[in-house]
Amino acid sequence: MTTETAVPVAATPPQRRRIRLSGIDLARGLAVFGMIAVHSLNDYDVEGRATLSYTVSAGHASAMFALLAGVAIAFLSGRRRLTRGRQSLGTAASLAARALLLAVIGLSLGYTEIDYGVVILPYYAVMFLLAVPLVYLGTRTLAVLALVSALLTPVLSQLVRPHLPSPFTRQVSWETVLVEPLQSLANLCFTGEFPAFVWMTYVVVGMVVGRLDLSSIRVTAWLVGVGALLVSLSATVSWMFLHPFEGLSRIEAVSDPDTIEEILTFGSDGTVPTDTWWWLAVNGPHTGTPLDLASTVGSSLLVLGLCLMLFQITRPVVAGTVRVVTAPLVAVGTMSLTVYVGHIMFINSDFDLYGPTEGYLRQVLVICALALAWRATAGRGPLEGLVTSVTSRVRRAVETRVARA
Repeated sequence: MTTETAVPVAATPPQRRRIRLSGIDLARGLAVFGMIAVHSLNDYDVEGRATLSYTVSAGHASAMFALLAGVAIAFLSGRRRLTRGRQSLGTAASLAARALLLAVIGLSLGYTEIDYGVVILPYYAVMFLLAVPLVYLGTRTLAVLALVSALLTPVLSQLVRPHLPSPFTRQVSWETVLVEPLQSLANLCFTGEFPAFVWMTYVVVGMVVGRLDLSSIRVTAWLVGVGALLVSLSATVSWMFLHPFEGLSRIEAVSDPDTIEEILTFGSDGTVPTDTWWWLAVNGPHTGTPLDLASTVGSSLLVLGLCLMLFQITRPVVAGTVRVVTAPLVAVGTMSLTVYVGHIMFINSDFDLYGPTEGYLRQVLVICALALAWRATAGRGPLEGLVTSVTSRVRRAVETRVARA
C-alpha cells in the first residue's frame, strides 16, 4: 500500500486534489466536534456508565487530530521524501516555525482550567518539531517506523516514567515552562494527556497516509479495511490478554480497585500505572498502550477513508447532496485551529452558562454558521492565515539565504 516516492501535490489534477482535500477537511471537522463533545457533554450517565458520546469520541477524536497532523506534514513537504537542498531546508524551517506558533498559541491558553479540557496544542507543537527530521525518510521507512513506534514507545514510556516528575494537575503554560522547564518537557513528552513521545505514532502513520494517492478508490478502500481490522483486532487481543491469559487478575493483585474500574470504564489521562506490565494489555482511551494506539489509529483510518469515499461518488445528484450536507463540517475542517481555540476560550468563560447538551448544540450551530460565513467571504480561518503567512515567510527567507550562500 505504500510507495517509496509519491507524486508531488502540484502534479495532481485539480479535481482529484479537491476531492482529497474535502474528505480530509470533513474528517478534521468531525475530529474537532468529537473533541468538543468530550469537553462539553457528560462522561457518564445516571448509572455511572460511560455515555455513548464519550465512548465514540474519547481518545478517538484527538487521535484523528494527531493523525491528520501527519497528513498535513506530508502535504507541506510535497507528499514525497525530501532530499537535502535549498527547498528541503525551507520546508524544514517552515515546519519548525509552525511548531513554534502552535506552542505560543497553546501556552497562551494555559490560563484555562484543566478540568474543562487539556489543551492539546503544546503537545501538538512538540510533535511537529519531532516530525521535522522525518520528512527526509522514505515512505516504506516511515511505515516501519510507525509499527515500531506503536509497539515500543509505550514500553519505553513504562520504563522511563517512574523516574520522571508527576504530571501537572494544571495546563502547561508560560508559567510552567519558565518556572519548571524540565517538568514541563517531561509532561509534554511522557506524562501528560497527549504524550508526544508515544503520540508520534499517529503523526508517522499520518505522514505515510498523506503520501498515498488519497483520490484513489482503492487506497481509500484499503484505509477503511485496515482501520476496521485494527479496531476489531485490538479489542479481541486486549480481551484475550485480560481474561483467558488472566492479565486482569495480575492487575487486580497490585493495583487499586477504584483505579482499575476507572481506567477500564473511562480510560486514563494519557498513561497507565507502572506497577505491572499487564496494564499494556488495556486498550481504553488515552491509555497510551500498544492496543490503544492500534485501536485509535484504526478508527482514524476508518473514518478518514469513509470521508474520502463520500467525495469519490460520481453520480451528480448524490455527489451534490454530499457536498451540501457536509459543507458545514468541511468549512469547520478548513479552520480547525481557530475553532478549537475559540471553543477552549468559550468553555472557560462566563458566557458558558448552559447545560451539557444545550451547550454542545449551541456550540455546533454557532461554529458551523460562522465557519460557513467565514469560508464564503474571507476563505482561510484567521489563525490558519496567521500560521500560513508566518511559515511561508520563514520558508522564503531560508531558501533565499541558502541560495545566496
